[in-house]
Parts: sequence; C-alpha cells; structure tokens
Amino acid sequence: MKRTIIFFLFLLFGINVIAQDRITGKNFATRSEVIAQSGMAATSHPLATQVAIDILKKGGSAVDAAIASNACLGLMEPVSCGVGGDIYAIIWDAETQKLYGLNGSGKSPKSLTLEYFIKNGYKSIPYYGPLSVSVPGCVDGWFELHGKFGKLSMREILRPAIDYGRNGFPVTELIAYYLEGSAPRYVKYPGFKEVFMPEGETPKKGEIFKNPFLANTLEKIAAEGRDAFYKGSIAKTIAGYMKEQDGFLSYEDLASHTSEWVEPVSTNYRGYDVWELPPNGQGIAVLQILNLLEAYDIESMGFGSEAYMHTFIEAKKLAYEDRAKYYSDMNFNKIPVDVLISKDYANERRKLIDPKKAARSYPAGKLGHGDTIYLTVADKEGNMVSLIQSNFLGIGSGMTPPGLGFVLQDRGSLFALDKNHMNVYEPGKRPFHTIIPGFVTKDGKPFFSFGVMGGAMQPQGQVQVLVNIIDFGMNIQEAGDAPRINHKGSSQPTGSEMTNGGIVQLESGFDYEVIRALREKGHNVVYSVGPYGGYQGIMRDDANKVYYGASESRKDGMAAGY
Repeated sequence: MKRTIIFFLFLLFGINVIAQDRITGKNFATRSEVIAQSGMAATSHPLATQVAIDILKKGGSAVDAAIASNACLGLMEPVSCGVGGDIYAIIWDAETQKLYGLNGSGKSPKSLTLEYFIKNGYKSIPYYGPLSVSVPGCVDGWFELHGKFGKLSMREILRPAIDYGRNGFPVTELIAYYLEGSAPRYVKYPGFKEVFMPEGETPKKGEIFKNPFLANTLEKIAAEGRDAFYKGSIAKTIAGYMKEQDGFLSYEDLASHTSEWVEPVSTNYRGYDVWELPPNGQGIAVLQILNLLEAYDIESMGFGSEAYMHTFIEAKKLAYEDRAKYYSDMNFNKIPVDVLISKDYANERRKLIDPKKAARSYPAGKLGHGDTIYLTVADKEGNMVSLIQSNFLGIGSGMTPPGLGFVLQDRGSLFALDKNHMNVYEPGKRPFHTIIPGFVTKDGKPFFSFGVMGGAMQPQGQVQVLVNIIDFGMNIQEAGDAPRINHKGSSQPTGSEMTNGGIVQLESGFDYEVIRALREKGHNVVYSVGPYGGYQGIMRDDANKVYYGASESRKDGMAAGY
C-alpha cells in the first residue's frame, strides 16, 4: 500500500517523495537483476566481465570465458588472485547433464618438514615470506578445465589479459586502496616493487597500470601450454628465486603437480540440492549449517529478526568447530564427509543450540573416523561454471619471482604445527583451503551458480545468500545485497574456532532492537565495515530459457549478459 501511494504521488507531482524507496524490490538492493538469453557472466571486475561476454560471443564455452576472465582478474585484481595461487571449480555440463568438480590446489614443498618449524621455534607458519608458499595450482587448473570443456584455443582465451597487461587498464578505487595498504608489508621482498610499484608507489585510482612481465608469462603459457609454467623456464625461474629467498618450493615440486577431478557432495535444503567440493576446502560447512537450519521455520522468523540471527550464528558456531578439527587433505586423513553432512548428524548436533542463550563454546562433533575472486559464467548451450581462485591473504606471500609479474600464494600458512591435528604440516600435502565454489540444482536441473569471497566468511556468506533466496523469497540481486552477519572465532583451523563465544560483526541495516536482543542473549555484537565477502551469482530460469545475473556492491563487480 505504501509503495502504491508513493507511486501515485510521484506521478502527480513529478518528484521522488522518499528517495531511499525503490519502486520494486528491497530497499537494500543496489539494482535489479540482469536478464539475458544467450549467455551471462558475473565477476568482481567490470572489464573482466566484458572479456567473458566477448569470449562467449566468439563461440567460446562457459569454461573458455571463465578462464579468460580469471586471467584478466589476476592482472586487474592482483590483491586477490593470480597465476601464483590455487583454483577450484564446479561445472554443469549440459551434454552429460552432470556436475563436475575440480580441485586445483597445490601441495606443500616435499623438502620442508614439520621438524624444521619445531626446531626453529615456530608456533605457526608465517603468512609472508618463503615458508608459506605452496605449489600454485591455477595454471594447471585452467588447462584441466579447458581440456575437458574448452572450445577456443588458449591463445584466443588468454589474448585479452595479455593485451591489457601490455597496454594497461585503469585501476579501480577499491584495488588502488588495497594495493596502497598492502605495499608496506611486501616492499621488502625482491621483485615486488618492480611489478607493482614501477614509479616508486602503487597506482592510484584511474591511473593506467601495465604489467608487461605478466603479459610475457601469459604469452608463454598460451604458446607452450601448462608445461611452460610447471616444467619450463617459468618453473626454473620460480625455483631459483625461492632458493635465493631461503625457501623450499623446488622445480621438482612444480613438475610433479597435478589437479584432481573430484565428485561434488550435496545436501537437500527444502527441495534444493546444494553442492560443494569435499575437503581440503571448507565447502561442506555450508551443507552442515543448512542441515542444522532446516528444522527451524526460518521463513516465519523473518529476515533480520533476532530469532533468525541467533539461530544462524549458533548453527555456524557448531559447523565451524568441525571445520577447525576435521577439514584437511583427504589423501592424508580418513574424513567421514558423508557423516558430517548427514541429516542424522545435524539432528544430534542441533540439540546443543539453546534458543535463549549464545554459547561461549561448543565441542567438535565426535565421529567414527579419525581474499579471493569468485566468478560464474553460463553459455548458450546451458553450461555453467562456478569458479573461485585466490592467492589467500591479500597479494600472497610477497615472493615475486623476477620477470614473471605475479606473487606466489601464502596458502601454506593455514597448516597447523600440532602433530596431532589433521591439518598438521606434512611434505607434499594440500593445506586446508578457504575458497569454495557453490552450485544449486533443483529436480536434477541447474538452478544457481554462485559464490561469496572472503576467507572464513565464505560458508556463512553462502548460507545467508541461500536462505535469503529459499526462505525469504529474495531475488538473487537482493539476496547478495542484503546486510550480512559475520561471526568470527579464531582465524585458523588449528584448534577451537571460538574464544568466549567469538564476535558477531554486523553490517549496517539491522534494527537496533534486534542488536540489543542479541546482546541480551550473550552475543558479543560489534559494527564493522567488513569483511563481508563479495558475491556473484547466475540463476537459470528453465521456464523462460533465460539467465539471471547478479553482482553485489561491496566490490567492483558486474554482471552482464547478451
């Protein structure tokens, strides 16, 4: 009724009576969804989204477009991703009507041992410097994806990123901010200044930034294939640099790297099958939280209500205790994923949630067995790709091999140094991983390809987006723009996730009465401008044969279709 009155006042007087109101959609929505028939792309940078659409228009597959945009993001958003990092993907293949999962994460150096850290007095692995570097899996992941689902040549796919690297691109406000803030911690490492501070300082908003070193690297990869990176001159440069920096990543580590095709795992949430990749990533935390929430009448609680927020936070706490204890490389541990994501297990764990009181701590479940970019692309054949790629913490380790134009990841810093922990450091082992692509099917058909960036925020961000859509009836743009909750416990999966209940960070947009009620239940609530992740999503509407695309306003992202 209110909207109708406002609309007629607007017609009568030619003015927008209440500026913050929208004619359609939720007030917090930044825009309406993008809708297109032939293809859709949603990435965290507008230029990368345009590149993906260009590749689709040339006849490329969704995977071709995803690789092309990922290559551009490594150049344009180096504070989050690049060829020095790892990659994961879930792909819906229209021909086989099946989901495929790719784990493109790299392993720890074979010559580095747990004894080295203990002998030298380390309590944890440093984020920065040579000790946190694991094998970068991105490039091999590209070629695995391309070999199975690609159409165009890698020369055509990587050409836009190569051209942008040589000719330059305007730096966005957000990337300029992150580069400036990151530089002081990286500038001491050889090679960093030459790439990211060629004029003595990091590029400012609107400045044209070039990275000819990365352009040369991508050109070599396009011409010579993945072996140029893992067995050729690029590998030799990386290995030589790491040795000079007293690191352990070797030529042999790179040469022996392979990605792994894995079966996605799922749970059903109110008729929707939600798919994630199994560990060493944290994706199954999404499934665990959804299983816990399913028994509650979330819809009647209402978005932003004290009842919903309390229930969500407690469910997150429970799932993250299991995340802290069990999630690790499955080639080194027997992890009963089927138990963790089962309804029976959720029913037992749910009994620990007190609807009137926030828990200060939860035990991990007892089992029978031992920044980032996200993008999604869909093509005219009905193929959809959910892809996430990262250097981990910011730009990565700071290790910047000469003449290559990228930083090596610091993912190894997520290993534990407790010999009894499942995620303990071991040579040739994949570390616990935070980056997770998500996918939803309904009645065996593709419904929603999506992801939320941001370290430990990712599973709780994915759950909030899904609940917003499935329980609260939001469209996919509203679901991403809605204010978020970020419960923070400890930063690493090396012990209990919670200290004295943790901290509940809230974006602006929640009612103060609700916040006060949460505090009365014992939640330690604080306002924070971040981090709340960054979201992209593509939904398939089979009835109308169209795609809906969304990208939120917390980053520079854009959804576009044709």
